[in-house]
Amino acid sequence: MESGPAIFAGVVFALFGGGLLLWTVTRLRRGEPVAQGVRPALSATLASVAAVTALVLGAWCLTRI
Repeated sequence: MESGPAIFAGVVFALFGGGLLLWTVTRLRRGEPVAQGVRPALSATLASVAAVTALVLGAWCLTRI
C-alpha cells in the first residue's frame, strides 16, 4: 500500500526532470536564453542541476518500491 505514493512521486520527479533537461538542451541548441534577464551560462547551469537533481530523486523514489 505504501508503494503508491513512492511510484507517484518518482514518476512526477522523473517527468519534470526529463522535461526540464530536454527544454534546456533545446534552448541552448537554438542559441536562445534559458531564462530572461540572467547570464546564459548561469541559467543553463542552474536549470541543468535542477533537472539532474529531479531525475536522481525520481530514480531514488522508484528504487524504494
